[in-house]
Amino acid sequence: MPEPDTRMDVGRWASASYRVRQPGPPDPPPGRRKRSFFSKFCRCCKCCTGTRDDTDWGPAPGEVPGSRPAQPVIRGEGGSPGAGGDSHAGEPGMLVVSGMDLMGQRSGANRRAHRTDEFEYDELIVRRGQPFDIRLQLRQPYDPELHRVCLELLIGPTPQVSKATHILVPVGAPLPGLGWSAEVTDSTDDSLSLRVSTAPTAVIGKYRFSVKTRSPAGEYQMPFDPRNEIYILFNPWCREDAVYLPHDDWLEEYVLNESGRIYYGTESQIGERTWNYGQFDKGILDACLYILDRRGMPHSGRVNSLDDNGVLVGNWTGDYSRGTNPSAWVGSVDILRQYHRTGYPVLYGQCWVFAGVVTSVLRCFGIATRTVTNYNSAHDTDVSLTMDIYFDENMKPLERLNADSVWNFHVWNDCWMTRPDLPSGYDGWQVVDATPQETSSGIFCCGPCSVEAIKNGLVYLKYDAPFIFAEVNSDNVYWQRQADGTYKIVYVEEKAIGHLISTKAVGSHERHDVTDIYKHPEGSEAERQAVETAARHGTKAHIYKNKEWGEDVSLSVETSEAITGQDVSIQVALSNRGSSSRSVSLSLHLAPMFYTGVTGSIFKQESSLTPSLPPAAQSVRMVVSYPEYQPHLVDQAALMLSISGKVAQTGQVLAKQHSFRLRTPDLTLTVLGPAVVGKETQVQVVFKNPLPQTLTGAVFHMEGSGVSSPKATNIGTIGGHQTISFRQTFVPLRAGRRQLVASLDSPQLSQVHGVVTVDVAPAAGGQPGAGGGWFSCRAVP
Repeated sequence: MPEPDTRMDVGRWASASYRVRQPGPPDPPPGRRKRSFFSKFCRCCKCCTGTRDDTDWGPAPGEVPGSRPAQPVIRGEGGSPGAGGDSHAGEPGMLVVSGMDLMGQRSGANRRAHRTDEFEYDELIVRRGQPFDIRLQLRQPYDPELHRVCLELLIGPTPQVSKATHILVPVGAPLPGLGWSAEVTDSTDDSLSLRVSTAPTAVIGKYRFSVKTRSPAGEYQMPFDPRNEIYILFNPWCREDAVYLPHDDWLEEYVLNESGRIYYGTESQIGERTWNYGQFDKGILDACLYILDRRGMPHSGRVNSLDDNGVLVGNWTGDYSRGTNPSAWVGSVDILRQYHRTGYPVLYGQCWVFAGVVTSVLRCFGIATRTVTNYNSAHDTDVSLTMDIYFDENMKPLERLNADSVWNFHVWNDCWMTRPDLPSGYDGWQVVDATPQETSSGIFCCGPCSVEAIKNGLVYLKYDAPFIFAEVNSDNVYWQRQADGTYKIVYVEEKAIGHLISTKAVGSHERHDVTDIYKHPEGSEAERQAVETAARHGTKAHIYKNKEWGEDVSLSVETSEAITGQDVSIQVALSNRGSSSRSVSLSLHLAPMFYTGVTGSIFKQESSLTPSLPPAAQSVRMVVSYPEYQPHLVDQAALMLSISGKVAQTGQVLAKQHSFRLRTPDLTLTVLGPAVVGKETQVQVVFKNPLPQTLTGAVFHMEGSGVSSPKATNIGTIGGHQTISFRQTFVPLRAGRRQLVASLDSPQLSQVHGVVTVDVAPAAGGQPGAGGGWFSCRAVP
């Protein structure tokens, strides 16, 4: 019967062997057996003898990575793993690490070198692919001939070496092909200074950090202490990182800038608002990692709440009674903190809010990101890559067939990265769109998609290129129902979609037009080729095969600059490019419009007949008074003018849709007195109600990175045409040039914003650098 070998710890490890005793000569007297280098260090048992060498720093048999007890683990002769009492002292001659200093002070060399000193955190925050320094506190001097040291980093709930989530970095022995290393830079009788290099492909997130040592006296392992955790982020300054960006001014703008401009409105009446991204504010990095850990990679679908309970709930109904009006948000900080605190999606968001939050999250992680607005942005619902507008025999819109829509504006994000999954030439700016419009492989997300691919109509390159191409470069195709019930193309408007694609300029508050990176010049041969290339992959590829439409009469529309509460003047200009006179009949229909292109009921219409249009221009004028449009206004105060007409002599059909908005006044913000870190400062707010009616339930919102945490104040009622003035206080947290952003919202009037630049002086004695310092390795509570 087999029996355990009495010289082994049988049953302790699964690999224990059994021996069948055989009769034979007596065993020779015990002699000194040759021992491996590792066995000299590990005397806790015979489990390591002959099975591990000096390069094997992995978990001992039966040990689960990251589950180390609160006490240091000591393996040595005369001791046992996790010895009690004063076991942190270790065996005589053992290299005991009694504490460590990660040198994570905000104003320290590590944080400044890694450009993470603006984070309102006390922990060490570094960027991958770049070295940082730490110090270990020792109980005896370090001897490289006798002592071995290994750094251990773990991330995630089930760290594994094979997945690069359990990292073992022997000091003085770089890991070939992995990019991790640690070198001794200095040593004293009681300390060891190390320079640690992380891999440019390291998983980003929050790492648990510990140290193992070996010496002839045994092995010592520090416990994992929450005070010794390290944040590792993307590094766009590192050439080997997939998000490397070789332009310093772009990095300053798209990674380090904590505020920016978001554009809205219409192409003829561009509005702008300042958004507080707040990626360095206290709690924001943890909130972003919460999204990453809870939902997976924070691509566009993780910010909307559909499918996976992401950050924001979209709402375009106009009823925001259960949450916050999307127009009232002034930044991402309050949204991200609320989501992290509750774990539930925040109410409510629309496209610019989704995009603002994505910019905050990706900049926080270290990915260069900008917020982009596209005017006259198409929403293609049937992958035709055209905007199809259907009319009956009398050119009256058939709303039941008009599923496609053109948004006044739509906001998404560009982020900078390589695309190893695509052919070469498609690195750089990638579109991600967090607004839940259409599904992609069954999930409400969009992108990343190469901007270069969009420009050239290569809609077969992933991800979601057909939808994004249609947003910026599709054509409006007008279909008229014929007597036999079929539909015929009567007009194609080739320059209607994708205008004034805008983002904040680098280094200034001006608007920067980036249309040229999304599309070739409108009407050029290259642009038409891109459209037709894309259309061949759509559901209506035949549209451009037989072009039967033509025109000699064209029309354009201009609207006066009007603030909500004033009358609006609309001019429709007819132009005859032919040599003969033309007789033109027109119908004008005006309806309220959500910025998403959805229209309400027509509330004003006019007809016009131009009996003799000479080979020149002639105008038709429509005036809309405030009492006419006021009862019909919806979010964004936008209106849609639909024009249809016919040329009697040629049968040419005229059709155009023109959207415009009524402007809202701005808040005037003035800082009263100097702003100093840690001292209360006042800002004066002035606002004039542009409407003759009273505003009720007005709420004032204010926040600013490094200046003021998000705060909301109930203002109450504001009388018709009344001017109000009030003061708010804030306590600056960080020195430097900052922006304080504000909004005012009421059921009767929204989209009221203001911003003021605040130059914050450091407190007397300078701005203290928090964090850092020695942390002992005693029991972790």
